[in-house]
Amino acid sequence: MSGDTDMETIHLTIDGKVIEAKKGMTVLEAALNAGIYIPHLCYHADLSPSGACRLCIIEIEKGRGFPTSCTTPAMDEMVVHTDSPEIHEIRRFAIQLMIADHKDDCLTCNSNMGCELQALAAYLGITDLPFPKTTERKELDLRNPLFTRDPNKCIICGRCIRACQELRGVGAISFINRGKEVVVGTAFDRPLADADCRFCLACVEVCPTGALTDRDMAWRTREEREAALIPCTHACPAGIDIPRYVWLIGEGRFSEAAAVIKEKVPFPQVLGRICPHPCEDECRREKLNEPIAIRMLKRFATENDDGLWKKNNIKKPPTGKRVAIIGSGPAGLTAAYYLTKQGHSVTVYEESSRLGGMMAACIPEYRLPSDVLSAEIEEILQIGFEVKTDTRIESLAPLFEQGYDSIFVAVGAQQCYSLRVDGEDSPGVMNELSFLKEVKLGNKVELGSKVAVIGGGNCAMDVARTAIRLDVKEVAVLYRRTREEMPADSEEVDEALREGVKFIFLANPTKITSENGKIKLECIRMELGELDSSGRRRPTPIEGSEFVMEFDTVIPAIGQMPEIPDAFEINVERRGTVQVDPNTLETSRKGVFAGGDAVSGAATVIEAIASGRKAASSIDQYLGGTGVIDEELIPQEECDLFLGRCEGFSDSLREMPNHIPMEERLSTFKEVELSYLEEVAIREAQRCLRCDLRLEISPAILPPLKIYGE
Repeated sequence: MSGDTDMETIHLTIDGKVIEAKKGMTVLEAALNAGIYIPHLCYHADLSPSGACRLCIIEIEKGRGFPTSCTTPAMDEMVVHTDSPEIHEIRRFAIQLMIADHKDDCLTCNSNMGCELQALAAYLGITDLPFPKTTERKELDLRNPLFTRDPNKCIICGRCIRACQELRGVGAISFINRGKEVVVGTAFDRPLADADCRFCLACVEVCPTGALTDRDMAWRTREEREAALIPCTHACPAGIDIPRYVWLIGEGRFSEAAAVIKEKVPFPQVLGRICPHPCEDECRREKLNEPIAIRMLKRFATENDDGLWKKNNIKKPPTGKRVAIIGSGPAGLTAAYYLTKQGHSVTVYEESSRLGGMMAACIPEYRLPSDVLSAEIEEILQIGFEVKTDTRIESLAPLFEQGYDSIFVAVGAQQCYSLRVDGEDSPGVMNELSFLKEVKLGNKVELGSKVAVIGGGNCAMDVARTAIRLDVKEVAVLYRRTREEMPADSEEVDEALREGVKFIFLANPTKITSENGKIKLECIRMELGELDSSGRRRPTPIEGSEFVMEFDTVIPAIGQMPEIPDAFEINVERRGTVQVDPNTLETSRKGVFAGGDAVSGAATVIEAIASGRKAASSIDQYLGGTGVIDEELIPQEECDLFLGRCEGFSDSLREMPNHIPMEERLSTFKEVELSYLEEVAIREAQRCLRCDLRLEISPAILPPLKIYGE
């Protein structure tokens, strides 16, 4: 293993070339460090040397035999030869023996999976074998959910064992049996889960032959590899470094964890409550049992933040450039925050009296308390941009005339889609946004005793769960597909069911009539057919299956679209969303950018935040800046690769949050979900597989592409 950089320097000669090395290095390390390749297979830069493969043999002048360079200390004035004909033949014979015992043929295989054995065979010019090849094949081991073990490709190099013991401190695997019967496995051939494996996959990372391979994963580039190995961060629209903050929580360092989150998003507490957590859908821990509760950990960290991040929160000097932002939702305020930090002068225009957009106007109090949102907005405002509420912008021309250099359109999606059925304008029919806004303002809304909500998204769940809190006896959600196809978060559907909301699936309204203060909702049964463009099965009506239900109020909640004034003079798509360059978010009008729901249609807060970040970067570049808005609010630190044994690690279950009592839920708008206790948060964070640690393992050093001796 490499020594400290302050250690004594020595000089040795390898193949006639005098090189410099640090005292304590092995000959192999010294050679590789100097750009001299010596064939090797069992050696890995992060592991202790074993010399088992004997491919790295050398000759030392005034020495005996052919020692392995990976176990031989480099000495001052040592003279080494690495490529004599005799050494070459010994290496060829050694690798031919490995290939002969290797059930797959490395001489003809073209899998191109980075097999070091195959690369070495090509480098040493091995084209045939002087003795018979083993043909007996063993079955693949598919018992492990994250990787496949192919015993036919194992060459007993021991790298996986050393990685498990030395890098991770787990020791779940070892050599079993002796002589020709030796294999890599667990004691008594127990499943890895019973051997306290941490499923970190360091063993897969260091395997030189493909005997251990990731299950259901493939990549071609470094970026694709990182995305595959750390899917949680890749799935996060804002790119939050999830493994890093989860690890910090597990270490009891909550403020540092909050700072990591704050590096990417200015609304961490909001996201800790309402983010749909696409990261959890991709969490590899789910393949063992249940994903990490990433959203709840985010909430816990930000609720236990002492403001450490503020020490490194930097605002650049003024640039003299001015930006107008239309809309104060998550996209608009995010862009304002980062553009101000870049030194630009920003003004946010909001048509209502409150900042926050749909977060403030429509997300129910039981999910997102107003004081939480207000506190985060106040924190954002501290960066120093101007806001003008009760100001509706109908045209962009006056803004440019006032001297703004760029404009960001982040007006959201506040126009409800029509059901397109007769009678939807009848008394007793209310659109979802009007209903949610009235309730959020504290105004009394008369619903009667029976309410129908039409739709299957999160907004429909908000409407249904809000209605059930308004002394309504029955709330029914009608959805034209089944629960499996609902776009709403499963957690929201579960909570609605617990609170007494009824669901009527495979039903679609066809007509609404109002009689004697009651609403008659005519519907038709549906069946699911082929997949449509959304990837869900298309609902089609069942002829003759019409039925009628009676309600006091009907609230369609099938989605929203933007309403862009014509005087903005920017191109819009057929469904009303703003047309933008997907890479920069610039519109058809020079200097005008757009993002959030105005571009995507009604989406999530985390997607709007990501859009605001992207817009800030593009606008900064447009104004002559670098476009780099990423920041480091706490210093990066070297990761400890050591995990240690943890009894029962694979069986540990997800920590579920507590909720207020049901009777309190249904009679108030108090926040339903309660935060983790400290010990619970730490326990949950420590369930993480630490997938990111694989990226800290040194890559294997492959031989030159040329054939040996050329």
